Amino acid sequence: MSRPLNFLHLSTFYPPYSFGGDGMQLYRLAHALGDEWHHVDVVHCVDSYHLLHAGEPPLKFDGHPNVTVHSLRSRYKSVSPFVTQQTGRPLLKRKAISEVLRARPYDVIHFHNISLLGPKILSIISPAADSVKMYTTHEHWLVCPTHVLWKYDQAPCTNPECLRCTLHAKRPPQLWRYTGLLNRMAEHVDQFISPSRFTARMHAERGFPKPLAYLPNFFDRADQDWRDPAPRPQGSPYFLFVGRLELIKGVQTLITLWNSRKLQYDLVIAGAGDYEPALLAMAAGNPRIKFVGPQRQRELGALYHHAIACIIPSITYETFGMISVEAFARKTPVIGRDIGALPEVIQDSGGGFVYRTDDELFHAIESLAGSPRLRDDLGQKGYEGFLRWWCREAHLPQYFDYLNTSAERKFGRIPWS
Repeated sequence: MSRPLNFLHLSTFYPPYSFGGDGMQLYRLAHALGDEWHHVDVVHCVDSYHLLHAGEPPLKFDGHPNVTVHSLRSRYKSVSPFVTQQTGRPLLKRKAISEVLRARPYDVIHFHNISLLGPKILSIISPAADSVKMYTTHEHWLVCPTHVLWKYDQAPCTNPECLRCTLHAKRPPQLWRYTGLLNRMAEHVDQFISPSRFTARMHAERGFPKPLAYLPNFFDRADQDWRDPAPRPQGSPYFLFVGRLELIKGVQTLITLWNSRKLQYDLVIAGAGDYEPALLAMAAGNPRIKFVGPQRQRELGALYHHAIACIIPSITYETFGMISVEAFARKTPVIGRDIGALPEVIQDSGGGFVYRTDDELFHAIESLAGSPRLRDDLGQKGYEGFLRWWCREAHLPQYFDYLNTSAERKFGRIPWS
């Protein structure tokens, strides 16, 4: 590669103004590109964050000298993302986005979670450069108005009834979804990327017209806190949950198991979310269940490192399963529910157990708690899988291969080579 590239990443959420894995994956990618001396601009919508969180974010994130963050704010506040949600167009943020596009010639325009930037954003161009345009499906938003394929707030969606489901979720219907706008705008994207084989299949089955290539997410800088982990957070042995505290994440199933089976190991729950009050009520009176709130990366690394295993009990379709990779990076095995993309990472590495029933989950917990050797063997397999597929060194070459292939297909050449 003859020169550093100019990247423009666009997403609804970006740390600290974010809630889940989409923002964190973009943060890691932006910093990884910045470390390689590429220039990275990130555009995200603060007004969208404040639709779901009134105050400032609870955690801070370090910046990067080669990453410039453009935090979109409108004087109309929550009206701005609502207008976008209804029209599919970033009408009240259009001027600010246009100013970013004119600021430099972008070689790559990469879209992430654009739910509150709207599908029309896919048609933007960099006036001063030939740009390759990529889209990563961090969520199922392209085929699901509620993002998560969770039907009627009750079960994973197997038979779409989108309008009724949207109304049941108390979200305004998006009439533009019935006009062909999304499919037309998708024609402006050169490469769609899926972080899991499952998610690529799901988009195809739900009728999305463009093929999705497979490029798994990655976790970065794990080696440092593996070599020098923070002290053990508590003396008693524990299993760990990490993630947003929402119904679809399935933490309630773990609390039920801990209450009914009288498990003699702690369950440590790291994260925050709207479902937290209900979970706290379910866990009241059980001293083995501990809520520790959202954690900074070093403290989170220690929680992973010293856990017997990390449990991922999601009850609907995850698009990847980043928590598995974060655990494997610390040589910690994973127990994950057999749904969506979760089994892929566990089965590809051999670094844990996949379960369907409470009995299978209980057996996995007892097996790992009763055998430190088994725990270490599975953790080592997960770590080897992390090094092979899910670290920065594995991810970036594949990422640039897709960019180069897309450029050759689009321009007949690689403009930056």
